[in-house]
Amino acid sequence: MPSPFVYLPGARLTEAELTAACLDGHLVALGDGYIPADVVESTMLRAASVANLLGATLAATHESAAWILGLLDEPPARHRVQRAVGKRLHHVVSRRLVYRDPLIESSDLLRIADVRVSTPARTLVDLARSPDATSRDLARHWARERPGEAHEAVAWLDRHRSIPHKRGARKLLVSVRTS
Repeated sequence: MPSPFVYLPGARLTEAELTAACLDGHLVALGDGYIPADVVESTMLRAASVANLLGATLAATHESAAWILGLLDEPPARHRVQRAVGKRLHHVVSRRLVYRDPLIESSDLLRIADVRVSTPARTLVDLARSPDATSRDLARHWARERPGEAHEAVAWLDRHRSIPHKRGARKLLVSVRTS
């Protein structure tokens, strides 16, 4: 069920009407949508704001999941997503997405406002495994700020045998926990 506080372009109002409401101070932009200016931004609202973009087949991962979960203040320019359904997707999803085809297991997903989002542990592991230095820096910051989630991420790595960049991710997460 869509959130009554998130206005998506084309659903109830046009993009022009929503932008005008922002100029008047009634709404503020949030992800791909708009929320009333006096509503406190939350995980539910962030997820609802990208519901149309992700649809029923994709899950938010990496920086997109970190933003939805409240670790980043601003959404990424291109959302990172992964296939969350058993069948392969054979079409270009959107230029606004960085799409990864491997299936993300349902045990690694949360459902927030009808949007699939990778769990905090899985998101932290994905960021720590990333070849991108900015993603690894975010993982370090996250592990320092939320040591319990870093512990869960290390446990997730220990439960999974063969995944790319596992050793480096584990080293990053353990070094932050012990420092």
